[in-house]
Amino acid sequence: MKNNENTTGKLLFGKMNYRLMLAGLALIIIGCGMMAGKEDIFSFTKITLGPILAMLGFVVEVFAIMYRPKKQA
Repeated sequence: MKNNENTTGKLLFGKMNYRLMLAGLALIIIGCGMMAGKEDIFSFTKITLGPILAMLGFVVEVFAIMYRPKKQA
C-alpha cells in the first residue's frame, strides 16, 4: 500500500473551502425549492430565478473545490 500525504489526520480542504461548499449547497437547495410546487408553473421564480440560483450553486461548488489559499510569506 502506498503512503499518501494525507495520512497524518489533516483535512483534505481548508476551512474556507468547506464554507464555500456549504454556501454552494445552500444555493442549490434554495434554487430547487423555488422550482418545486404545482401552482403557477410559469412564474418568474420557477422558470428563471430558481434555475439561476441552482446553477450558481454548482459554480460555487466547483470554485470551492478548486480554491487554494495564498501562502503566507
